[in-house]
Amino acid sequence: MKLYLVPTPVGNLGDMTYRGVEVLREVDLILAEDTRTSRVVLQHYGIETPMESYHIFNEHERVGRLVERLQAGTKIAIVTDAGTPGISDPGFLLVREAVKVGVEVECLPGATAMVPAVVMSGLPCDRFVFEGFLPHKKGRQTAVRRIAEEERTSVIYESPFRLVKLLEELKEACGGEREVAVCREISKLHAETARGTIDEVLGHFKSKEVKGEIVVVLQGRGEVKSQKDD
Repeated sequence: MKLYLVPTPVGNLGDMTYRGVEVLREVDLILAEDTRTSRVVLQHYGIETPMESYHIFNEHERVGRLVERLQAGTKIAIVTDAGTPGISDPGFLLVREAVKVGVEVECLPGATAMVPAVVMSGLPCDRFVFEGFLPHKKGRQTAVRRIAEEERTSVIYESPFRLVKLLEELKEACGGEREVAVCREISKLHAETARGTIDEVLGHFKSKEVKGEIVVVLQGRGEVKSQKDD
């Protein structure tokens, strides 16, 4: 009995690993965040394994039965729309319950938007804090203020529809001179990374329509202080 977490490409389909394809072919069932999205990947690689939906709206009601199937010997893999399951995507709940009953869990190394963004941001990446998606309303300002005081580089996921709002909130909390990088459409044809001060990057995105998946990488407060000391 085994549960696999299989990363899928965040952009270019060529980023899928050989082992990821192999596991998805060998398991008995694939749980997909959106079966329509995952079907594109599966068809591209000729994977015909049965697939069922597993997302934030049904995971609580499904987790008990899925654990029973795992205990009965069913080999199951989880995939999400893009990236590594459990990272701002469904996966954690089933992993937690599987571990509780002694089911073996394996997460394959592979695609995630977080790591490429922080590495190519030009900001310190030896230590960083992953914030995922911030709350839309309640608790959002508290989260922004906390991030503004963070000594290490912060990594934030954001919707293209709220990117400008987030940059404006960060400007208010951090000041316009804090360094930031916004990575958009990682590994896709129109990939873009905008680097500079918050003021500069905010001006860039205010002047255009923002599309695609967004990762914001913010300079840590501690790095700002060390620059001033130098």
